Amino acid sequence: MLHEFHHGLRARFAELNGAEIVSDYGDWLAEHAALCETAGVIDLSFRSRICLAGADRVRFLHGQVTNDVKKLRAGEGCYSAITTAKGKMESDLNIFSLTDELLLDFEPNLTEKISARLEKFIVADDVQIVDVAPHYGLLSVQGLKAQEAVRALNLFPEIPTQQLGSIKISDATLGEIYLANNPRLGTSGFDLFVPNNSLGAVVDKLIAAAKQIGGRAVGWTAFEVARIEAGIPRFGADMDETNIPLECGIESRAIVYNKGCYIGQEVINRIHSVGHVTRELRALRLASNLELLPKKGDKLFHAGKEAGYVSSAVKSPALNANIALGYVRREANQIGHELTLRTAAGESRAKIVELPFAK
Repeated sequence: MLHEFHHGLRARFAELNGAEIVSDYGDWLAEHAALCETAGVIDLSFRSRICLAGADRVRFLHGQVTNDVKKLRAGEGCYSAITTAKGKMESDLNIFSLTDELLLDFEPNLTEKISARLEKFIVADDVQIVDVAPHYGLLSVQGLKAQEAVRALNLFPEIPTQQLGSIKISDATLGEIYLANNPRLGTSGFDLFVPNNSLGAVVDKLIAAAKQIGGRAVGWTAFEVARIEAGIPRFGADMDETNIPLECGIESRAIVYNKGCYIGQEVINRIHSVGHVTRELRALRLASNLELLPKKGDKLFHAGKEAGYVSSAVKSPALNANIALGYVRREANQIGHELTLRTAAGESRAKIVELPFAK
């Protein structure tokens, strides 16, 4: 991570799953406004990145994840989940199909765990797993004007239009850079995978480009608030090893049912075809007078019975409201239902609303 660079921008630092992150640059509300209205540049180099190489990489990964990897051509990508034999999530991940390898991008400090999970199933396959985080950083520009910021770099002859589509450029000074279309907050956004020795130069250019259109560097606080406002679940916050993907609101993006066998497929397909999940992720409007926001795990009740729990909660600047994501049991999770939230501060009301949160 570019600690000294961010320190020079007066960054305040925090920790996420054992990794150092920038919390903010002194004004998270202005950073949030950039993400919503113009363009915000965030250093995501703390995230895990591994590459799969070898002649069998596509067939192998296809049998490990919930989405269809075999259909991807070079320059395309997909969002997916990796699950246990019982259908429980081990991670979500973005998969980018490059010319000679598959690039996997996922939450921080899971490299060892996910690599070990994949290694376990490599028998006679020609597949090599390489941790590429020591070699490549990850910068992301998100917001309505993200594409303008990328164009202003004057590095890319074209901009990928397909979601998770990517292109590569080779620059004499900066090296090989991969640009991927990845709207992480649901609007518009791009990821740049940059050689670590060029990371400082590129992030400097990217922030300058964002500033030209009213944007700025942003930290994790603003990014996380915008994520929750968009209703996008995050592994480690709203999804973990206790969830199956069908509960998490990612089914349409992450799961293909006719792709053939993969680890966990039997359980997931059976639930999809003949059953249902007992709980699902829902959007919650909380009481406006809360002194303290609920913590992860705080319980939700319906008609006097425990009905679920909160996974993420923020005070939303965009909505001027307290909002949350949480899991609610099937019998109580219809849009419009009123629930009771119970926290250390007492009881209050929580209403189930549609996603994304309406302004």
